[in-house]
Amino acid sequence: MLYFHHPSSRAHDPRALSRDHPDAPERVEAIETALARLDWPGLERREAPPATEEELELVHTRAHVRYIEHLSAAGGGQIDADTFAGSVSYLAARHAAGGACAMVRALLSGDDQAAFSGLRPAGHHAERDRAMGFCLFNNVAIATEVAIRELGAKRVLIVDWDVHHGNGTAAIFRRRADVLYASIHQAGLFPGTGAASDVGAGEGLGYTINAPVPGGSDEEVWLSLLEYVIVPAGLEFRPELVLISAGFDAHRADPLSGCELESESFAMMARHVRDLAHEVGAPVGAVLEGGYDPAALAESAVAAIAALGGEGDADSIAPDPLITSRVAAHVGHYWTL
Repeated sequence: MLYFHHPSSRAHDPRALSRDHPDAPERVEAIETALARLDWPGLERREAPPATEEELELVHTRAHVRYIEHLSAAGGGQIDADTFAGSVSYLAARHAAGGACAMVRALLSGDDQAAFSGLRPAGHHAERDRAMGFCLFNNVAIATEVAIRELGAKRVLIVDWDVHHGNGTAAIFRRRADVLYASIHQAGLFPGTGAASDVGAGEGLGYTINAPVPGGSDEEVWLSLLEYVIVPAGLEFRPELVLISAGFDAHRADPLSGCELESESFAMMARHVRDLAHEVGAPVGAVLEGGYDPAALAESAVAAIAALGGEGDADSIAPDPLITSRVAAHVGHYWTL
C-alpha cells in the first residue's frame, strides 16, 4: 500500500493568525508518529509532488489559484472566519493536491491497489472559486479530474465520510454522470449543505447521494447507510477508481462534531469501501480531510489504512430502520438498493 506525504503539511499553520485554530500541524504529525511506531506496516512512502497550475485549474478558476498564490506570497492572511493562509500555505496546498494526483496516477498505472494521501490542508469544502472550511484547493476533486481527463477513467466513485458535508466536491460534480459522489455527514453542521433530497442536477441527477445523520449517531447508523445505500449504488455504478474523502472528525472525541464513532468504526467503513472496490476491480485511494483530536485522528487513520490494505473483514449489520430508509427513499429512484 502506498502512503503519500510532504514536509510542507507540517509547515502550514493557521494558528499563526488564529491562535486556537483546530487545523494544526500536529494532525499529520500524530498520524505519522503512530505509523512510525509500527514501522510503517506494509506501506511504501512516497513524497508528494506539487500540483501544477494546469492540474489546479482542472477544478479551480485561474483567479482563485492566483489569489491563494499571491496571498501566501504577501505573507498570508484571513480568507474567511475559519480559513487562513500563511506564507507557506500555497506550497502546502499544492503538495496536498499533488499528492492526491500522484496517488491516482500510481493506482491507475497498477503500482498498487490501495493508497493513502496523508497531507494537509484538506480540500473537500473548496469550491471552484472559493476557499472555505480550512480548505484552499479541492484535492479529491482535482485528483478525480486527473483520473478522468488524463488517465482515461470513465467513472469515479467518491465516498466522503467526513462529518462535515463536502459542499465543494458536491458542487463541482453536481451535473456530472461520470462521478458518483456519496457523503455521510452530520446534519446541521458547517457548511449546512447536503440534504438527502439533493441528488444532483441535469445529467448528474441521481449521481449525488447525501446521507445526513443526526448528532449522536453511532457506528450502526453510519455503517447502515454505507452498506445498504452507498455500496449498492456504487456496485451498480461500477467505478474504475474509488476515492475516499477520509475525514475522521465523526469520532466521539472530536471537538468539532457530535457523532459517536470509534476508531474501529473507520476501519469497518474502510473495509466496506475496500470490498466494493475489489468487487468491481477498481483500486481505492483515500485523501485526508478532517479530524481535530490528534490522538483520535491518528488511531482512526491507522485503523483505516490497515483495513484498506487488507486487514479484517467487513461485518454486515441490520439496516437502521429510520435514517437509512429516509435516505434510501431519495436514492432508490436512481439506484437498485
